[in-house]
Amino acid sequence: MNTTDPIADMLTRIRNAIRSRHPRVGMPSSRLKAEVARVLKEEGYLSSYKVVEENRKKTLRIGLKYSAGQGPAISTLVRISRPGRRVYASRSEIHAVLGGLGNSILTTPKGVMTGKRARKAGVGGEVLLEVW
Repeated sequence: MNTTDPIADMLTRIRNAIRSRHPRVGMPSSRLKAEVARVLKEEGYLSSYKVVEENRKKTLRIGLKYSAGQGPAISTLVRISRPGRRVYASRSEIHAVLGGLGNSILTTPKGVMTGKRARKAGVGGEVLLEVW
């Protein structure tokens, strides 16, 4: 499968797996997808992630996180910057998501990080997605 927006494909697979209450989801891997998964795990939205090589193809395996009474850790994933409309933000333009309850994930010159970390590091970049 050749998709024009692999990050949107990743988010859709995660959303679909959460709706179906799957414990994990797999997808073709890339460096950017693995970095996004790393940030989501660091922020507590995922239980695990791992890049596995099967038949010379790399697959990203993501463990989804659910809490006992409240459901999934991720309630909403929104793609912000798309191939047809790239969205960039300078350090001062990075806003709090849901009044600080959510996170934005950016690609910056210093790597993939949350909006809060980018502000602290004094860098801006492309706003990939928002999660809460």
